[in-house]
Amino acid sequence: MTGDHYFSTAPSTAGKPREVEFSVAGRDYTLHSAGGVFSADRLDAGTAVLLRKAELPDPDTTGALLDLGCGFGPISCVLASTAPAATVWAVDVNERARALTAANAERVGAAGRIRAVAPDDVPANVTFAQLWSNPPIRIGKAELHELLRRWLPRLAPDGVGWLVVAKHLGGDSLQRWLVDEQGWQVERTASQKGYRVLRVTRN
Repeated sequence: MTGDHYFSTAPSTAGKPREVEFSVAGRDYTLHSAGGVFSADRLDAGTAVLLRKAELPDPDTTGALLDLGCGFGPISCVLASTAPAATVWAVDVNERARALTAANAERVGAAGRIRAVAPDDVPANVTFAQLWSNPPIRIGKAELHELLRRWLPRLAPDGVGWLVVAKHLGGDSLQRWLVDEQGWQVERTASQKGYRVLRVTRN
């Protein structure tokens, strides 16, 4: 795809600053956002469904968690807040998104525990207890499949992946692909507002 998208490495869209407010699990968040990143003006509906319907990590969760396609960092900030003993790797190709996530980590008191990095900057030996993603469907099916083939195998043996995908953008077909062609165990744990929440584990 061409042009300036939220998955551009260096967006040319003006980075007009704004704030996004939302609540998850009884905590209120006010995060920095800007143009040129995913869902810059509000918490995306799919992300909201994921954070409401998936099983958030508990305070005893340790190890590394992955926020794949972090945007301005709402998932990372929630994970770091609910699991203060864990480290969150916030991965995005968009440099503006990573800068915003780093700023928002400071805003929620998790600057030392959220690492906003480009995909190639995650050390190869890091495995993840949990993977969270509202994946960038609009990059195209082939690119999406490549993305998931790269990152899901980095789950720890007992790790859990949480994905949210709109039904009309292929949520059901993605579930079938993960099961039938990739060998993952996938449970649809919730459907709300046209979104599927998928829990992915090893067979």
